[in-house]
Amino acid sequence: MYGQSLRALLKFTTRIPVGGQADFDAFARNSYLYPVAGWVIGGIAALLVLPLRTGPLAAAVALSAAIFISGFHHLDGLLDFGDAAMVQGDRDRRIAVLSDHAVGAGGFGLSLVVTLLAFAALSEAPSAAVAIIAGEVSAKLALAWITVMGKPFREGIHSQLHAKAQPWFPLASLFLFLPIIVFTGWGAVVALLAMLVTLFLFMEASRRLFGGVNGDVAGATHEVTRAVVIVVIALLGSLPF
Repeated sequence: MYGQSLRALLKFTTRIPVGGQADFDAFARNSYLYPVAGWVIGGIAALLVLPLRTGPLAAAVALSAAIFISGFHHLDGLLDFGDAAMVQGDRDRRIAVLSDHAVGAGGFGLSLVVTLLAFAALSEAPSAAVAIIAGEVSAKLALAWITVMGKPFREGIHSQLHAKAQPWFPLASLFLFLPIIVFTGWGAVVALLAMLVTLFLFMEASRRLFGGVNGDVAGATHEVTRAVVIVVIALLGSLPF
């Protein structure tokens, strides 16, 4: 059962060719597995930059790899969220912009800011490999939690996942996150706190803007969480203790 769920997870969150047909419902019933995808994506990106250790080139390779392996799926949500958040109008107008396929200044600007922050922080991190793993696993933990706690405002992939999520999923996904302690030490606690702050800020903003959460909001939360956690990891690495 878990093999099928993991295959569906990787098909949904990555471009990795895992072969065969994947049952989306099998993943939806076990969406607490999201952090596993973070370990896979972050692990591949980390392996690519291990010889480079740190610096601008390592940062560019790590971030590009993570975004590419994800199939730009969550980045698309960030673009849509940025456009909708900038709309001057009522809730229906913002939801309409969230749903269209055009990319405006709001989406471009937000994605540029988030990507620049992640890149700069990766460049300054003591280890780009550790930072990208922490960022990816934390971002996937945010997805697992928003799936449970984010009330959908319309039908879609998020509502399907939310309907099958169980109250114990956040705790289960947290256990899949905890091995990050091996790589970051007490920085894992700070990363978790950063993820929680980002998650609840996005959920509150989305409640006010759209009346709830959808897949685009979840994707935007993922991208911003990754950047915020990488910034935190970089700052911790610069502290004199």
